[in-house]
Amino acid sequence: MSEGAQADVAVRPSPSVMQHAIRLLVLLDGCGEPVVQGDPGGCVTVVRAELRLQALDFWLRNPDYLAGEILALVETDGLPADEYLPVAEDLLSSPEPDLHWYPMPRWHHGAYEAIDDAFSVLSAYGLAQVRRQGGIRKTARSQFFLTEAGRAAVDELRTEKVLSWYTDQVKLVALVAGSDIGSKLKQRQYEQAEYARTKLGTNIAPIHAIVRERLDVVKATAISAPAAEGAS
Repeated sequence: MSEGAQADVAVRPSPSVMQHAIRLLVLLDGCGEPVVQGDPGGCVTVVRAELRLQALDFWLRNPDYLAGEILALVETDGLPADEYLPVAEDLLSSPEPDLHWYPMPRWHHGAYEAIDDAFSVLSAYGLAQVRRQGGIRKTARSQFFLTEAGRAAVDELRTEKVLSWYTDQVKLVALVAGSDIGSKLKQRQYEQAEYARTKLGTNIAPIHAIVRERLDVVKATAISAPAAEGAS
């Protein structure tokens, strides 16, 4: 997200239901785990908790927070600096991520936006399905499945000039999320002060300037380190 876009988060238009559906589709494909015996037939991957799906969606639609996570991994030697500092730079500076930036409101369990309408679109076309477990005595838990038809649809998205952005971006989301469960992902997101202090029901503020400052420091360190080694 560009710095100019930070001026007023409130005026950012809400994403359409179809945009939301596309994000969920690629997240199920790129961040879901393989199905196992007992899961619905005709499905290939699953995200087993909405909390994880919401956290993944937050990173997909907030490139500055995603850049911050990539930078954190570089700082702890979890990712090679020469390969991923340019990725973080692109997330902060390229106009493409800004076009797909849509802030999310914060509620009691962190970033949240209802997914029922978007998931209904996927279900109607046979691209995904949801299974709810639990009942009156146990809190219902939703599991979100990508069908074989859904995977074929994602393969088609990869060939689209505009929509392929989502299939490329979700690789970065999967990289930073790893196998962490939803509560762990939310905990990581709450470590950002702007995220944690956002009032309930309001959009989570961007952190572009903060991440940019961190990136500049890390880049300067990466450049000076080889020079220091050469002088020794």
